[in-house]
Amino acid sequence: MAPGTAEFGFELLVCRWAESAWPPGSHEDTDESGAASPPARAREDAVLVARQLGTQERRWDTVVLECDPAGLAARARFGERELDSDLLHVVRNAPEEWAWYRDALPHPGYPWRYVRAAVHRAAGRGVVEKRRRGNRIEIRRVAPYPDWLRRIVAIENKPDLDASAARALSAQLEHDVETGLADEVWVATEATGDRIEPALLEDLPVDVGIVALSFDGGDDAASPAGPHVRTDASVEWYPTEVTPPDADRDEERRRRRLELAERAYGRGWRSYHETMRPDCRHFELRRVGRALVPHCAAKERSQTAAECAGSCPDFEPEPPAWRTRGWPIEGGPGKGIKRLLAGRREWIRDREREQERTDERE
Repeated sequence: MAPGTAEFGFELLVCRWAESAWPPGSHEDTDESGAASPPARAREDAVLVARQLGTQERRWDTVVLECDPAGLAARARFGERELDSDLLHVVRNAPEEWAWYRDALPHPGYPWRYVRAAVHRAAGRGVVEKRRRGNRIEIRRVAPYPDWLRRIVAIENKPDLDASAARALSAQLEHDVETGLADEVWVATEATGDRIEPALLEDLPVDVGIVALSFDGGDDAASPAGPHVRTDASVEWYPTEVTPPDADRDEERRRRRLELAERAYGRGWRSYHETMRPDCRHFELRRVGRALVPHCAAKERSQTAAECAGSCPDFEPEPPAWRTRGWPIEGGPGKGIKRLLAGRREWIRDREREQERTDERE
């Protein structure tokens, strides 16, 4: 079972499962005896996972980026932070040799003064080179912007997909299928153990895949290493690829997908520490299998992001004594939690880059 009763805890475990075992069937889970599950499919793409991303019209619970490993490694040349739409316009079109930025970049559809501001920001971050010749600003690329994104997979997380939840979700999934911004759409639900999972009986679009997840173990604080949790993923219905036929010629779709991918690259799925209060004395991280999920000692359960705010009646700042070592530069436990989650996010990128280098040597 997912920690707590909220969808938030289930969402975090889905993200961790996708990060380690996407696509479904690509990973050989082992149980406590070490026995392997049925043969796995090969995983050829590098995978990045983010959560709560989308457009003004639609926000997805979980976003899986299937990336070209070499392209993903080349993307690292432009730093860990995301490139917003204005920076992407500059970086993607920056010339190999010095040129006036108005000659080098296509017309953006808005005043050039905003492009000039983006050029200064890009140069300040080191993602392009800039120089002034007379009264003109010239730019040159530091490296070609790579074609690192292959596919976008959208996942809606509904641990308890009852009839009312399915009705509300159906219209949203229809929108995802029709717009085709993502290449594949899934619904992740918690396995019930029934011979036929209830999700199969709901009125969901036929193009949407259904995966039933079981997180055996639970939220157990007794063990320092956390509980032994095995994640079982059963594909109840395989999705249909919803990529439009003219996707290769649709530059607007490509631009929107790159902007979405850049936000996922910069934020990841562990960024909940930016919207919650790890500086509260009751905020903890609990290990559930291979995932670290937030836990509130005051509520004695996994809290939601909406609950964990300065307006929470149980909020208490960390005592000053907790922050004496290294304060105020390094901070207390709350700062440590932020560093830990940021480090785990970067570890995934490093792992994918190292795998690419290993493949090249072989």
